[in-house]
Amino acid sequence: MPTYIMLSSLSPDGVQTIKNNPQRIREVNKEVAALGGTVKAQWAVLGRYDFINVVEAPDEQTIARISLELSSRGTTNYETLTAIPIDDFIAGI
Repeated sequence: MPTYIMLSSLSPDGVQTIKNNPQRIREVNKEVAALGGTVKAQWAVLGRYDFINVVEAPDEQTIARISLELSSRGTTNYETLTAIPIDDFIAGI
């Protein structure tokens, strides 16, 4: 299944939401599943982004729908990247 890296940054409202309800992070993972994806790994990070998520989705349309739905709430900004297995990458060049 295709793998995507979702980099996310919280808006001020998003920071407040997480501060008041840290379990909201896990609730979003369930929403990703309901939209057709699976969160395979997740890290909170320091720096430009607040979270890095490794997400599997059947296709680009699904991950686009996930990213759009989550972004539409205004609490988080997402940058989504396609992750290409290194063997596939080497075979394609």
